[in-house]
Amino acid sequence: MQPTHSSRRILLPVKMWFVYLTLCLALFFNYIPTGHLPGVPDMVALVLAFWAVREPLKVGTGTGFIFGLLTDVGVGAAMGQHAFAYVLLAYAANELSRRVLWFPPVEQALHVLPLLFLNQVVMVLVMLLAGVSFPGWWMFFGCFLAALLWIPLHYLLLLPQYQPVERDENRPI
Repeated sequence: MQPTHSSRRILLPVKMWFVYLTLCLALFFNYIPTGHLPGVPDMVALVLAFWAVREPLKVGTGTGFIFGLLTDVGVGAAMGQHAFAYVLLAYAANELSRRVLWFPPVEQALHVLPLLFLNQVVMVLVMLLAGVSFPGWWMFFGCFLAALLWIPLHYLLLLPQYQPVERDENRPI
C-alpha cells in the first residue's frame, strides 16, 4: 500500500547553480531593512535548512559558514554571529535529513521548527555574550513563521526538479 503523500515521479537531480541562486535570493531578502518588525523570518536559515535536508552531501557546514559571514557583513551583525548559528543549523539539518525526508511537508516543517528556534537562540546568546542587551521575545516569532513558510517553499524549490523529460516508450518510469 502506497502512502498518500508520496509521489510516483522520480525527481531530477538538483542543479547546484539553482541551490546557490536560491541562497543568494534569500540573502538578498535578509538584506532588506525591516527595522524592528516582529516575526520577520531569517530566510537564509530557512533556505539553508531546506537544502541541507534535501542535499546533505552538497550543502553543509561550509555553505552555512560562507552565507553566515555574508549575512553578518550585510546586516551589520557581530562578525561570526550568523556564521556560527548557520554552521550549527546546517550540521543539525544534515544529521536529521534522512528522518525528515520520510515525512510530508507539513510534518517536515514541525521537524525543522526546533532547528530554526535553536538557530535564533544561538544568535541571541552570541549577542548577549557580545554585550548587547536582550533584543526581546519578538525575535523568536520569525522561526514560527519560517516553519509555516517551509510548506510553500518546499514545493517552490522542488519545482525545477519536476521538469518533464523526454518520454521513452520502452521505459514506463
